[in-house]
Amino acid sequence: MNILSIQSHVAYGHVGNASAAFCMQRLGVEVWPIHTVQFSNHTGYGDWKGRVFDGGMIDEVVEGIAERGVLPACDGVLSGYMGSADIGHAILSAVERVRVANPKAMYCCDPVIGDVGRGIFVRPGIPEFMREQAVPAADIVTPNQFELELLTDVEVRNIGDAHRAVEALRDAGPKVVLVTSLITDETPDDAIDLMAADAQGAFRVRTPKIDISVNGAGDAIAALFYVHYLRDGSAASALAKASSSIYGLLKRTKDAGSREILTVAAQDEFVAPSHQFTPEAV
Repeated sequence: MNILSIQSHVAYGHVGNASAAFCMQRLGVEVWPIHTVQFSNHTGYGDWKGRVFDGGMIDEVVEGIAERGVLPACDGVLSGYMGSADIGHAILSAVERVRVANPKAMYCCDPVIGDVGRGIFVRPGIPEFMREQAVPAADIVTPNQFELELLTDVEVRNIGDAHRAVEALRDAGPKVVLVTSLITDETPDDAIDLMAADAQGAFRVRTPKIDISVNGAGDAIAALFYVHYLRDGSAASALAKASSSIYGLLKRTKDAGSREILTVAAQDEFVAPSHQFTPEAV
């Protein structure tokens, strides 16, 4: 399997491609990473060095890959944080080039916009670009609860609301949706839910809540879910495998007291999770 992954990148730590690429590689996937930014570290530290690239650079790298004659072997495109609408347009152009070369290729969009408690943290214009262009172009989307509500204008308080929001998102274009964190009136205080839906139905996994604040987990679970879905063709199966891996990764990070997610040290969790969760139809 070959995946073109277009995301941010950091030299120190594991967010964006520095998180997603290794997860996929550990599962035996060939990853072709294109970086939308190159930073010293993630912005959660409050200061960093580096720069944001532009859409033209992405176009150039995609053109170089195309000149190798390998786009027909590309199984899909994964995108994450977009620093600007210019970069977004370049990503969608890359998706179209891959689909022309391989009509079976699937585009997975992690619609990074914001989060509960933080609000919107991307540049102006990105939320609108996600809603109007990126999400409709995607086959798979992986929003968190905040992004799900923002993209659908549905306030999610219970599982029925979650169903309506997910179906609204599926009606917009993508046929597979993963909600990476979901807290409703039915979620116990010591747990967190994840929900996935496709043509086979909607499914939920409930895991114990881990009291930890690290960056990169969303990038990792989007990549893991994407790869497992491409292999299994089942949202339920991909949800079970991805959530089990991420829980193990976060638990080991918490146990180690690490400020950075232990993507490398806990890599066995990607292929043989220490905790197995079973999805339930909802």
